[in-house]
Amino acid sequence: MANRFVLNETSYHGTDAVKEIVPEAKGRGFQKAFVCSDPDLVKFGVTKKVLDILESEKMEYELYSEIKPNPTVENVQTGVAAFKKSGADYLIAIGGGSSMDTAKAIGIIINNPQFEDVISLEGVAPTKNKSVPIFAVPTTAGTAAEVTINYVITDAAKNRKMVCVDPKDIPVVAFVDPEMMATMPKGLTAATGMDALTHAIEGYITAGAWELSDMFHLKAIEIISRSLRGAVDNTPKGREDMALGQYVAGMGFSNVGLGIVHSMAHPLGALYDTPHGVANAIILPTVMEYNADATGEKYREIARAMGVQGVDNMSQEEYRKAAIDAVKKLSQDVGIPANLKEIVKREDIPFLAQSAYDDACRPGNPKETSVADITALYESLI
Repeated sequence: MANRFVLNETSYHGTDAVKEIVPEAKGRGFQKAFVCSDPDLVKFGVTKKVLDILESEKMEYELYSEIKPNPTVENVQTGVAAFKKSGADYLIAIGGGSSMDTAKAIGIIINNPQFEDVISLEGVAPTKNKSVPIFAVPTTAGTAAEVTINYVITDAAKNRKMVCVDPKDIPVVAFVDPEMMATMPKGLTAATGMDALTHAIEGYITAGAWELSDMFHLKAIEIISRSLRGAVDNTPKGREDMALGQYVAGMGFSNVGLGIVHSMAHPLGALYDTPHGVANAIILPTVMEYNADATGEKYREIARAMGVQGVDNMSQEEYRKAAIDAVKKLSQDVGIPANLKEIVKREDIPFLAQSAYDDACRPGNPKETSVADITALYESLI
């Protein structure tokens, strides 16, 4: 079987990357942008950094900011209606996963109107046409939505997140500018950074992993492990390296899938509005322990990439523990809670476990699992 790999047509990295938006838009003949960005980014002037560039070059745009942290079916449908009225011919997504996921869904539906209910996009939908072209400007170093073929929309009526996978939704150009991330508060930097580490580790051990994806994931683990603490302290080097590390992780996992860390985190976001990165960070070490016996020698390489010394002289049990301990230490150092006690209600666990089992990320887990196994994992964390 052939392995498929999908990446952006073009990406720009480093300070002032966003200044390339206008040349790219003009070079592609675009006339008017539909800008998707969440209300807080608009309020605190982050979105304005891009809008000022558009205005300085007299590029037309319309701003859409009716986007929630966990975007809903309604957010998407409202956005589709606004796009149709705007006369825009491309999208600019400014933000984290929420803005980009909303933009992806809008872009797909505009060119595939038979999916306007949004619900039918869940999983691998049989869309025929590429999305309206998307320019992606991340403001968090975590989701890597600017380089992935995935997006997640919340079905509020059923308290569940829908994972949608479609190579036709990938942004055509990504502008990964660390200056757009400099205003992130410490808590958000930590959470999104641990989300990126989860992408890298789950992508490395997922059932679909292979040599090309392994290359990206190991490098991402290395970059994130050495730079996340600095990013949380808002050092320029930490910010710049995290911007790159999370993107490299996205290049990998987008093409090979994830596992039950993500499938367990998704229902927490849907039911409790738990920040996705926080949920992943709390769950990751516990699931790593659960998956360890299905990962061969991979935890040795995870430990090595995280800076653990002497891994070649360790037994399998020792290097597996070392990898898990390194993840726990990084999570603790950046202020992530150690468990789900303040989040999960015990009576909700049956619903959470079934939702996690039904999640699109679950089949990628390196170890076969069950609702009972996932139930036990949740229970061990409260």
